[in-house]
Amino acid sequence: MNVNQHSSHPDHDPFGLSTFSDGLYIGGAWRPAAGEGRIEVIDPSTEAVIASVPDATVADAAAAVDAAASAAEGWREMPPRKRSEILRRCFELMVERSETLARLISLENGKALRDARGEVAYAAEFFRWNAEEAVRISGEFGLAPAGGNRIVVDYQPIGVCVLITPWNFPAAMATRKIAPALAAGCTVILKPASETPLTAYALAALYEEAGVPPGVVNVMTTSTPGPVITAMLDDPRVRKLSFTGSTGVGRTLLAEAAKNVISCSMELGGNAPFVVFDDADIDAAIEGLMVAKMRNAGEACTAANRIYVQSGIHDVFAEKFTRRMAALRVGPGVDPDTECGPMITRKAVEKIERLVTDAISRGARVLCGGRSLAGRGFFYPPTVLVDVSPASDMGCEEIFGPVAPLYRFESEAEVIAAANDTEYGLAAYIYTRDIGRGMRVASKIEAGMIALNRGLVSDPAAPFGGVKQSGLGREGGQHHGIAEFMEAKYIATSF
Repeated sequence: MNVNQHSSHPDHDPFGLSTFSDGLYIGGAWRPAAGEGRIEVIDPSTEAVIASVPDATVADAAAAVDAAASAAEGWREMPPRKRSEILRRCFELMVERSETLARLISLENGKALRDARGEVAYAAEFFRWNAEEAVRISGEFGLAPAGGNRIVVDYQPIGVCVLITPWNFPAAMATRKIAPALAAGCTVILKPASETPLTAYALAALYEEAGVPPGVVNVMTTSTPGPVITAMLDDPRVRKLSFTGSTGVGRTLLAEAAKNVISCSMELGGNAPFVVFDDADIDAAIEGLMVAKMRNAGEACTAANRIYVQSGIHDVFAEKFTRRMAALRVGPGVDPDTECGPMITRKAVEKIERLVTDAISRGARVLCGGRSLAGRGFFYPPTVLVDVSPASDMGCEEIFGPVAPLYRFESEAEVIAAANDTEYGLAAYIYTRDIGRGMRVASKIEAGMIALNRGLVSDPAAPFGGVKQSGLGREGGQHHGIAEFMEAKYIATSF
């Protein structure tokens, strides 16, 4: 196992943090928070403080809603082509600044630089896609079946939107919400995770440069999200809540939004099964699993969480996969040679340790890894477990780390039942050479997204979202993502 950690950060400012981390971004201006608190941003690779950002209060939340509401009419009435051109410019600027943005993500999030580069490319694509969709919003016109009137359906922006994003993809989770909202003609207030706020502020500056008018996008960080978000949801001008995060927090937000009947989009937790049948191409399946499990060091809601391998190839698969996992280079995200960066916090490492310890106590064997790494930084090594009990905690909870538990199965019916034995239903992965079997199993697994003989399921052009307690609504896709930010208005006319 190769571990390479920086002992400290250089004193200079290679990412230009000082240019955007000293104020909330509200109404097109960088302004101090109403209170004097600050939120420290920690580099997970070194545990060093790299910056601090303002700690917004309820008063700041009110100011953000005011700014978004004031800008709403002008943005809604702007010609779709003009909105499209601004979104396209956001895409172009993200591509131009992609390396700087990737390094910033690696610095505050800890993810390997190669993964951060991939995230920036993915995040930018939401602006390009929605720039194209902004000019294609159409209505409907038809004759009522009874023949007495015409049915006209117009699609209009839903209004002011509150967007809440997690720390694991600080660029992509923001653009996946902001781009379709702006394309639809909505104004937004973004509350990024306090662990990784710098990317959100950097992008806010980029949006301004691209021509997004003041108040159309507002960004605020807070250490007290409960009262701040409640204050926004209590404002009758707020008509949409879009949240990506844990199922537990999602339930709380749904209850809060219900008080004012606010439209909600929820992208919540996952517990993705990764199913490998005996007839699968083993090497291809392992390559796919390395992506599905280890992208962002396993800190992804779509990460393969339960790996089911049919008994005929189980042992060979486990041996080959363990060799790949053990060879990964662990180190700071900003190091270009790093393949597995640190976890986001010490608490995240402690959760992984608890899950692994529980699995071992129930009979699991460790093939590689299995213990957190000593020294500074929140590191946990790539880990493979076999003989994992389905009753273990990691079979029920999101691992959110570089731990791969393998489960042996015999029959198709058995693995379908096991895959569905969870309250979650976000993503699933299937490997088989029999396309008929693959499609049959895909139709029976309860998940919003299925990757068949692929380790990567996300695509800006495809609807992203889950079933059961993995969420409500869809993001991305040909029309699904933008539809989340629009209301259908029916007009009956006799002409």
